[in-house]
Amino acid sequence: MSSVVTINARDVEFQVLNEKVVQKAGENLRLENVLGQRFLAAGRDKGNIEIQGTPGNALGAYLNGANLTVRGNAQDATGDTMNAGTVVIHGSSGDATGYAMRGGEIFVKGRVGHRAGIHMKAYKDNVPHLVIGGRAGSFLGEYQAGGVIVLLGLGNEDVFPVGYYCGTGMHGGKIFIRTAQPPVGLPPHVRFRAADAADSALIRPLVSRWCALFSVPEETVYTQPFQVLEPDTEGADAQHYIANN
Repeated sequence: MSSVVTINARDVEFQVLNEKVVQKAGENLRLENVLGQRFLAAGRDKGNIEIQGTPGNALGAYLNGANLTVRGNAQDATGDTMNAGTVVIHGSSGDATGYAMRGGEIFVKGRVGHRAGIHMKAYKDNVPHLVIGGRAGSFLGEYQAGGVIVLLGLGNEDVFPVGYYCGTGMHGGKIFIRTAQPPVGLPPHVRFRAADAADSALIRPLVSRWCALFSVPEETVYTQPFQVLEPDTEGADAQHYIANN
């Protein structure tokens, strides 16, 4: 097993901390006492980094293959434009989680803020995945062009677990929402339907992975049905949107 290098981030300015992380490229790291330092592990292409505390904005921006684990909450823009790798957050994450992510996986145990998955996209076999355990704020999947978002909404079974305007501008990809509640505030150019067998085959491995990461029994998840949100490419509103963008 590879050794782990520990860096104490207490009272260390974010640029200095990032320089220390860059100097240890290729090594497995544990960052202790992290509190708001931005851009951690930006562009990292290998190795494992465990972060104890609360990293600042743009954690794992342009991540290119490394694996990040946060033992706490994360702030805004986690995984901004990431290409590959994994981000696991044992807490909640702020606004714009997975902003423009193009590959890799983000697993969040708790909730996410507004605009999670905004501008997600996919290219051939490079398909990003964002799995959220709690609820999501408004504009989930805004302008989504590809990729898969799975929202479990655990602990929010009595309400629709997304804020308003979910899927606004969406023109690709899919959002899977675990809920038996009617949708709230959806834009006209998306379609909301029950998940079918093909959908279930797609999301089951992601659900299993999320449950294993956070020690949650899978049967807890399947007490509610999954619904699918996807762009309605044949509707009049969708054609109007496509023609004007």
